[in-house]
Amino acid sequence: MSETLANLSSESRQFPPPEALAAAANVKAEAYEEAAGDRLAFWAKQADRLTWAKKWDQVLDWSNPPFAKWFVGGELNIAYNCVDRHVEAGRGDKVAIHWEGEPGDTRTITYAELLKLVSQAANTLTDLGVGAGDRVAIYLPMIPEAAVAMLACARIGATHSVVFGGFSVEALATRIADADAKLVITADGGYRRGKPSALKPTVDEAVAKSPSIENVLVVRRTGQEVAWTDKDKWWHETVEQASPEHKAQPFDAEHPLFILYTSGTTGKPKGILHTTGGYLTQVSYTHDAVFDLKADTDVYWCTADIGWVTGHSYIVYGPLSNGATQVMYEGTPDTPGRDRFWQLVDKYKVSILYTAPTLIRTMMKWGDDIPAGYDLSSLRILGSVGEPINPEAWMWYRKNIGRDRCPIVDTWWQTETGGVMISPLPGVTATKPGSAMTPLPGITADVVDDQAQSVPNGGGGFLVLRDPWPSMLRTIWGDDKRFLDTYWSRFGAGAGQGDEWIYFAGDGAKKDEDGALWLLGRVDDVMLVSGHNISTTEVESALVSHPSVAEAAVVGATDPTTGQAIVAFVIPRGNVDIEGDVGDQLNAELRNHVSKTLGPIAKPRQIMLVAELPKTRSGKIMRRLLKDVAERRSLGDVTTLQDSAVMDLISAGMKTSKSED
Repeated sequence: MSETLANLSSESRQFPPPEALAAAANVKAEAYEEAAGDRLAFWAKQADRLTWAKKWDQVLDWSNPPFAKWFVGGELNIAYNCVDRHVEAGRGDKVAIHWEGEPGDTRTITYAELLKLVSQAANTLTDLGVGAGDRVAIYLPMIPEAAVAMLACARIGATHSVVFGGFSVEALATRIADADAKLVITADGGYRRGKPSALKPTVDEAVAKSPSIENVLVVRRTGQEVAWTDKDKWWHETVEQASPEHKAQPFDAEHPLFILYTSGTTGKPKGILHTTGGYLTQVSYTHDAVFDLKADTDVYWCTADIGWVTGHSYIVYGPLSNGATQVMYEGTPDTPGRDRFWQLVDKYKVSILYTAPTLIRTMMKWGDDIPAGYDLSSLRILGSVGEPINPEAWMWYRKNIGRDRCPIVDTWWQTETGGVMISPLPGVTATKPGSAMTPLPGITADVVDDQAQSVPNGGGGFLVLRDPWPSMLRTIWGDDKRFLDTYWSRFGAGAGQGDEWIYFAGDGAKKDEDGALWLLGRVDDVMLVSGHNISTTEVESALVSHPSVAEAAVVGATDPTTGQAIVAFVIPRGNVDIEGDVGDQLNAELRNHVSKTLGPIAKPRQIMLVAELPKTRSGKIMRRLLKDVAERRSLGDVTTLQDSAVMDLISAGMKTSKSED
């Protein structure tokens, strides 16, 4: 970027915490001062929330940056911390997981039952020759066995690599090969949009390309017929017959816990490596602090999939380490109807809901009347994760789901950071719609210009992290050089500028006049229009603030006059007519609306009204494909799309909307 990001929009609305919640909050304002006074002592105190078999000798070893070691010399077992200790404390009858299958079948698993399952799975893995340091690939739907498999690996010191159950043969095989995994845990299939979706055939093809795989453990979920080889073992014939007695052994704080692959922009995916003690310290603390969890009374629901880092940190390790009761749901939010989520909130009396802006905007598009039909009074805290949330979606979430009384914690973090880094604290922060507000206690985040200088309030630039944090990635699996090049070579010592090691997240951000942080998406999604760096996020937010718009995606397309021009793809709300002259009128109205909201520089050259946007199965919008359409190129790879036919419709309907000026 040739200059810092333009800061075009402003937001003046503020929502202080409800008084009763603030008075009883788990974390209060003093935590910021405590952490600022002695950051390492602060993190040591959070580590004391866990049960350690051996206390650490040193909180942080930063002698070989950027390769951090936290709680050096300490030993613990993550599965023990997530399961055994709650049972030993007399809470074995407490519900750990309320599981709901998409067809409506249910399971209720207590901590005592979870301990039995995890112990049986650990014994089975050991019988299959899996030991400490071995890698296990997990390719499962959202069923309790996914959490059990992860905990069983952690219990015996095997490093798990969870692969999202929607990924292709090639994606799975690549990840198995990179990690040199010796076992795959999968299922015959799962339920998706009302019908069984097979998983085993994908695994069979991937295993055929993977000589390192010795065994395949298969959970029977759908009862579909599956091909069988001598490597295959049924879960119910092995795990469920195994001894329920298993003693968890402690492992070093830096023992590898999991590898989670995140797509590189090009080339092979990056295997992000997380270790044990620091990771569990931060996800356990942040789950308690950010969601103000009251383990005795709250029912928590994170709607993510186990295949993403959100599922690792805020379905498995964070909530279970805190003894939470949580909901886990197998299916999609519109099956059998678009009210499924609110049925579940009502049924289980969910009090903390953590979901993605993409889903919130989809719910907006479906209409206010759907959640209005449900009693959502059990909710007390709402969370947002995955990408920046625009102010209009934030306000809709607050009004229609939180009924204007629930604080919203908009969290920023990444696969690489392991745990939440920037978020309001629900009992402390007066929130602003669309802002992640401030770094959590113990985290040093900043917005800087090209020279790594902090930008003043009101300015925009690059989001960076200045100090090591406990749940940080330790490296990219098998590729220390790529780790250095990807995250540490832009600023500071890694770029040959001074002694400070500065982590660059790849995201743009701005500070408002009060210093609150606003995320602006990936810097790859920044458009250079007539010499101004403009974030796609700000233009999308401006479009969605118009009452006729449900969702928008914006890209920069090459333009002979301005260098890049803004092209927008807009989904109108369900009740909006877009045919003929009415559509042309809305088009002109939206262009002028953006110009008025952000300034003439941000006025889109072209707006296309569409029925759907190209999204991955995790809900991320594939702007790369929209850019291909905007620049009239042949489309790139569409294999990760939830519905590849969407691109055919968009391409067919693409027509130039002439600029009026």
